[in-house]
Amino acid sequence: MNVTFLGVRGSTLALGPEFARYGGHTSCVAIGHAGQAPSLLLDAGTGLRSLPRLVGDAPFRGALLLTHLHWDHLQGLPFCSSLDCADADVRLYLPEQDGTAREVLSRMMSPPFFPIAPDGLMGAWSFRSLEESTVELGGFEVTACEVPHPGGRTFGYRVSDGSSSVAYIPDHQPTAAGWGPEGWGHYDDRVLDLVAGVDLLVHDAQFASSELPAFHHWGHSSTDYAVSLGRRGGARRVALFHHAPGRSDAEVDRLVAAARRPDIEVFGAAQDATVDCRRRPASPRRRGQPEPERILGP
Repeated sequence: MNVTFLGVRGSTLALGPEFARYGGHTSCVAIGHAGQAPSLLLDAGTGLRSLPRLVGDAPFRGALLLTHLHWDHLQGLPFCSSLDCADADVRLYLPEQDGTAREVLSRMMSPPFFPIAPDGLMGAWSFRSLEESTVELGGFEVTACEVPHPGGRTFGYRVSDGSSSVAYIPDHQPTAAGWGPEGWGHYDDRVLDLVAGVDLLVHDAQFASSELPAFHHWGHSSTDYAVSLGRRGGARRVALFHHAPGRSDAEVDRLVAAARRPDIEVFGAAQDATVDCRRRPASPRRRGQPEPERILGP
């Protein structure tokens, strides 16, 4: 399973040379089976516009999962030529809301806020609501779990192809349930189950821990919390994600360096980078199972 970061910023675009290395587009991740084009997309931030670089002129055929409906996870939806084309076949899923998925999307994507509504997208589209569950989508097993994040129902996802796994939690406010043992937020058992033994944890790391007292209610996590969650859950690697829009490449470098630990690989998610998640033939370990042998490195 390959994971490609198409957009890694949070809240809004970051433009300028000081953001070029990590990238300035907002949240979008593409997942494909080894040697194949992506067939699963996580979120539709402005990074979605970069999908044609992965698939060329081919239309996208697969599933698009939205974690929630904030602008930075949705605004790329009508601007991707791989999805908005005659031969595209897109199954869009979003967390269950009041109203159908199509109705909820239309609240933002329709006149006078935008020239077309979701039904104006070209290709074959379906819009579906998703409850917390485990489903099969295009050869991937996908588990959805609700996580605390203000301003609308928000899911984290675990994706497995039977031999490798990734957990994607781009927006997470763990302080909503208390400050936790280190003062970075609470560790919910269901979230720990979602990340247990994954080959890659992609997690919200918008703030430094020193910033949490002022911004703990903004809906996001710190770099230290992301790494600690990965260590507690037995993840093999942690990708710090959803970088603050005003945080320069050099500042992200410093946060990543400070967050590194000797027993887990930690890196900053960078736009257009691809991670090969293949690690071992066995299925991902769940909490309570024996710890597998650790294999460090890419």
